[in-house]
Amino acid sequence: MGQRLSVRSVREDFVKSDEKQNLERVLESAIVVSWDDLTRDAQTALIQIEYAFAQTDTLDYLKVWSSLTRGHWLLACDYWMSASTFHGAGARFENGYESEGLAHILELVMRHQSEFDLPTNRGRQGLLQISTPTREDRATADELIRATFDRLGTAFAEPALA
Repeated sequence: MGQRLSVRSVREDFVKSDEKQNLERVLESAIVVSWDDLTRDAQTALIQIEYAFAQTDTLDYLKVWSSLTRGHWLLACDYWMSASTFHGAGARFENGYESEGLAHILELVMRHQSEFDLPTNRGRQGLLQISTPTREDRATADELIRATFDRLGTAFAEPALA
């Protein structure tokens, strides 16, 4: 994880409500609030989000990889904006992973990309790595995801976030 999330910075971000939220930060928070679903109770883990843009400068897909053992990665989930002969549109979980909350967040974020500040240099693939979050990281991520849903006028239905 690049810069650690903090409750103070989340609150400061939402004071400036006319500014768009950073898409990468929201994706990182989505992983943190879904951490238990993606790590299967491992003491430490690493989650990686890989994403790529379509020619329209919007995200085409993202993939969530989980590493519970150093050097071993499993595809946990992918999300495609449009279907092809190789995959359907929307979220799909693999390798025994499942997270209704993460699927719900990804659906909202991917369908409302124009509401977020997208990464620059869209001609490249993006990669985010998230290490085992602290309690404060989880609380901050929870706050950011709830604020994202509020901002987009949608209720987050997941009963218990980190």
